Amino acid sequence: MNEVYISLGSNMGDKEEILRHAVQLLQQHKGIKVVKLSSIYETDPVGFLDQEVFLNMVILVHTSLSAQEILEVCQEVESELKRVRIIRWGPRTIDLDILLYNHDNIETEALIVPHARMHERAFVLVPLVEIAPELKFPLTEEALQTMLEQVGGEGVRLWKVVAGVSEFVHSES
Repeated sequence: MNEVYISLGSNMGDKEEILRHAVQLLQQHKGIKVVKLSSIYETDPVGFLDQEVFLNMVILVHTSLSAQEILEVCQEVESELKRVRIIRWGPRTIDLDILLYNHDNIETEALIVPHARMHERAFVLVPLVEIAPELKFPLTEEALQTMLEQVGGEGVRLWKVVAGVSEFVHSES
């Protein structure tokens, strides 16, 4: 069974409901089991600043799927939730990024794992370290907790504590 950490973010519409729906769609896939969720964090935009704040979280899934297959499922979820790519780092209903796939280093035309900028982004590191404080960055073996300390948590605010997978996917905003 493969362990995959996925970052989810939304800054359009009912952001919490969109995050919930994305997790539900992943959970409904026969080859994916969502096993852990971070809290939800309100985060300032990065890159393109003239947009609404985001809600971000990280999930851990166990899957029988290959890295390429899980990427395709994530893209299907984005499509189902009306993700449109107009402005790089711009507003979006949902963004799903594969952060880590086991402890593998993957570089293909379509996928780079570990995610190329995850170690620079507090909105990724804060929720990731929350659910997996022991993790090390595969390329350097540096503790993600140490990377978070170097980046700092500026622009990332706890928005809502999530009790568990079942409670989250079956609750209403």
